Amino acid sequence: MTSKSKKSAPEKNKSAKSKGGKKKTPAQAEPPQIEKEPTAAQVPATAPVPAPAPVPEAEVAVSPAVDAGDRERLLHGTHHDPHSVLGAHLVPGGVAFRAFRPYARSVTVVSGELRAELHDDGDGFFSGLLPLREVPEYRLLVAYEGNVHETADAYAFLPTLGDLDLHLIGEGRHEQLWQALGAHPTTHQGVTGTRFAVWAPNARGVRVAGSFNFFDGTGHPMRSLGSTGVWELFVPGLGEGELYKFEITRADGSRTLRADPMARRTEVPPATSSVVTASHHEWGDEEWLARRADRAVHEAPFSVYEIHLPSWRPGLTYRQLAEQLPAYVKDLGFTHVELMPVAEHPFGGSWGYQVTGFYAPTARLGTPDDFKYLVDALHRAGIGVIMDWVPAHFPRDDWALAEFDGRPLYEHSDPLRAAHPDWGTLEFDFGRREVRNFLVANAVYWCEEFHIDGLRVDAVASMLYLDYSREPGQWTPNEHGGRENLDAVAFLQEMNATVYRRCPGVVTVAEESTAWDGVTRPTHLKGPSGFGGLGFGLKWNMGWMHDSLQYMSHEPVHRRYHHHEMTFSMVYAYSENYVLPISHDEVVHGKRSLVSKMPGDWWQQRAGLRAYLGFMWAHPGKQLLFMGQEFAQGAEWSEAHGPDWWLLDPAYGAESDHRGVRDLVRDLNTVYRDTPGLWQLDTDASGFQWIVGDAAEDNVLAFLRYDAEGNPLLAVSHFSPVVRHDYRLGVPEDVPAWHEVLNTDAGRYGGGDVIHPDPVKPEATGWHGRPASIRLTLPPLATVWLRPA
Repeated sequence: MTSKSKKSAPEKNKSAKSKGGKKKTPAQAEPPQIEKEPTAAQVPATAPVPAPAPVPEAEVAVSPAVDAGDRERLLHGTHHDPHSVLGAHLVPGGVAFRAFRPYARSVTVVSGELRAELHDDGDGFFSGLLPLREVPEYRLLVAYEGNVHETADAYAFLPTLGDLDLHLIGEGRHEQLWQALGAHPTTHQGVTGTRFAVWAPNARGVRVAGSFNFFDGTGHPMRSLGSTGVWELFVPGLGEGELYKFEITRADGSRTLRADPMARRTEVPPATSSVVTASHHEWGDEEWLARRADRAVHEAPFSVYEIHLPSWRPGLTYRQLAEQLPAYVKDLGFTHVELMPVAEHPFGGSWGYQVTGFYAPTARLGTPDDFKYLVDALHRAGIGVIMDWVPAHFPRDDWALAEFDGRPLYEHSDPLRAAHPDWGTLEFDFGRREVRNFLVANAVYWCEEFHIDGLRVDAVASMLYLDYSREPGQWTPNEHGGRENLDAVAFLQEMNATVYRRCPGVVTVAEESTAWDGVTRPTHLKGPSGFGGLGFGLKWNMGWMHDSLQYMSHEPVHRRYHHHEMTFSMVYAYSENYVLPISHDEVVHGKRSLVSKMPGDWWQQRAGLRAYLGFMWAHPGKQLLFMGQEFAQGAEWSEAHGPDWWLLDPAYGAESDHRGVRDLVRDLNTVYRDTPGLWQLDTDASGFQWIVGDAAEDNVLAFLRYDAEGNPLLAVSHFSPVVRHDYRLGVPEDVPAWHEVLNTDAGRYGGGDVIHPDPVKPEATGWHGRPASIRLTLPPLATVWLRPA
């Protein structure tokens, strides 16, 4: 139990009155009935304990005071085993009680009817020798100026981590590391409090500092648990909401105050303390989780709405977002949302890509349970949740991970390997087993604790190559003389294998911009390069994104010279399991919004955007669209104010300019989900056939998509601003008629309404190498989808 106190008393204290009446001598008390490790049910924290029998007078007593060496190490924060000194210990002459309580006026031991005030040894040390045969159950009354604090003694407890935890941590194989390290409210040996544990193998000493001791950790030294590098302390009486950090004494004797790398909650930035927390959320997404793994993601509909939560509707909390976001995304028909990084980060302008709190959802929008509430609401609306995950690097803030315990720990010890050349950050040391464990467990943590359905892994290319953005002489080849980062390869393989084994139905997605072989190949299968697959479920198709946007940026009269930019993706379309990403990266930093990339006047820009979206949704691969692009926002995205929602207001007077594009996105998703040919064989070449891929002069692309039963969908994209009448296309002969199911030129989308309301019947005229053909009127700057009538 804690309460506020004056600064002169650096612990929160609770007023306590001494019991009246004459003290009983030990001879008058019954012998104690004490178990080594009583449970909460056996020995309540407040229950009085009888005093043990006295020690025979013949024994020679020793001084109970802390010796000079231990005293010095405790004062300077360099003691590796304070529990061996502080607390209660059997010694010749009885039981020695030692307490280290800086700023205390007095310390009294209370055990049942026994009360004994300890001697003040100076500098916050108190000691006393009681003539007892066994260490009793006891509490401390610590008097400060103006109040008295009653508490169990933190140094009377066994370690809260067991041998199995320590073994797994030492091996780098603790897949639920967050349950062992960090801060956890708990009941230990029948007493409620918070257990703290941190990995700091290079530290000379570690202490817990927090709101409960005015961030002066002097009186709360932690103990080192063997060779694992883990330091641990159970602090009785502490609960949820307490702020804390770890005060680390470096090898050179200097001290640094660090946030907990495993903190599951943080203060709201720019404040940097960790927060003791426990989850109380009751999940309601059992039905979602039960069917999530029914169908492999690469064989299922997967259209993603990418969101930056702080700016989607600026000012909304997680719980307020849960009232609006699921309904909006469900109305538009997206199957998933992808959240830009949610993990805590100090600088909002990084959009979350420079993480300091890998285990904590950003406190800017609420608590961890509030974030769970949002995920739960999305699941109950039938929407999956993908989260951007950033294991490639971390910022250099001196209160976070950089040289955490005085030496490179999470980062590589080689400065050339540690410093990221592009972002001014530090790269993780993927070759260190504890660092790999920290990251692999983090991936599992988000999936298991927050029910996340997928992780989109950021900046994979920067992890895979030792020479990424580095000049000759700035990098060292691997043991085989190559440029591949073998440690990063092993880490990614371990992460993917672990996540897929532990979390059925979860997908991992790689943002990987190179031609690395086997990004989505299983880890146990080797490719031509000799490496096993990285094991991702999906990979962003950065080549398709770059080429297709390059094509669309050209004036239509010049597109004939760039036709290959729209067809080249089919050369490698089945080399990986692809996502087609129009992400936040494409609509910032002067790249312009998606609609603004299109040439021509406003009508042509909107028509070009609609045609492009129709082509994208029909192309093999999954879809991803960044917020604001679904209604043709003309301005670049800004994290300061988010999408220009006012463009959708009917009072704006733009008729269907923006609302029409949003209606098209809704219909694209609806037809997409209802047409297995558009997603079932995304990774199988038998699901695609060109009708015409070389009509460069006409700016026309036409192809068929097939489902597993052989049912076709015909997609025709026309990227010229003219109407083409009676445009002949070869088609399969076994389809009696074709029905238009989507036309991006429809009037309700803001187009010219050049549509095909009636079924289109094939003619027995061979064309494009096929025995039958149809004649269509191609709308200007439009994509048309047709299915068998």
